[in-house]
Amino acid sequence: MSSFPADLRYTADHEWLRSQGTAWRVGITQFAVDQLGDITLVDLPGVGDLVTKGQRFGTVESVKSVSDLYAPISGKVTAVNPALKDAPESVNTTPYDAGWMIEIEATEASEVAELMGADAYTKHVAAQ
Repeated sequence: MSSFPADLRYTADHEWLRSQGTAWRVGITQFAVDQLGDITLVDLPGVGDLVTKGQRFGTVESVKSVSDLYAPISGKVTAVNPALKDAPESVNTTPYDAGWMIEIEATEASEVAELMGADAYTKHVAAQ
C-alpha cells in the first residue's frame, strides 16, 4: 500500500485537500488513481462556480469507468488546472502535484477539520 502525504486532508471518497494560502487545492488520491486506471478525461467546474461539501463537482473518465468527483469542502472555485484539458494523464503520474484539479475558497473553515489526516485515510483505504 502506498503512503499518503502527511500535509493533506482526505475524504472517504478519495479526494485530497492542500492549503494554498487562502484557497484549498483539490485532487484525487493515488488510491483512487489505482482503482480508476488510465485517466482519459477530467470534467471540472469553471472558475467562480460554487461547490458544496459532499456534492458532485465533476467527473473523471478512465479506460475502466466514469467516476464522480465530490467536493471535500464548500466554497467558490478560484482556479481550475488548465493542463488537465490536454493532459488528463498527469492525474495518473502525479496526482498530488501536476494532477491537481481545482482550488476552492472555503465558505466554512470548520469543514476542513472534519476531513481525515494521512493516518486515518491509510486505515480507511486498508479497510476497503
